[in-house]
Amino acid sequence: MASIARLPMPLMEAYEWQYEGACREADPETFFSPESERGPRRHAREHLAKTYCARCSVRDQCLQHALKVKEPYGVWGGLTTGERAALVTGERSAG
Repeated sequence: MASIARLPMPLMEAYEWQYEGACREADPETFFSPESERGPRRHAREHLAKTYCARCSVRDQCLQHALKVKEPYGVWGGLTTGERAALVTGERSAG
């Protein structure tokens, strides 16, 4: 579960970047895995999600948000849950 204590205050300015996301054109299911999804099907869906992220003007804000709130699901800022976890682990061992 995401840590809601880390979420910004419920101010429009804190979330305004989301209105610029390329993902607004996509089915939200593209970014979130069904519980039973595995293997090639999951890889294909994540690849499709990342194609939206690759052309997104707010990709950095999205990723920073996901890292800040420790978002446990989905593709955010072009990274999967596992990729974000590896990034955080790498930051911890480097710092």
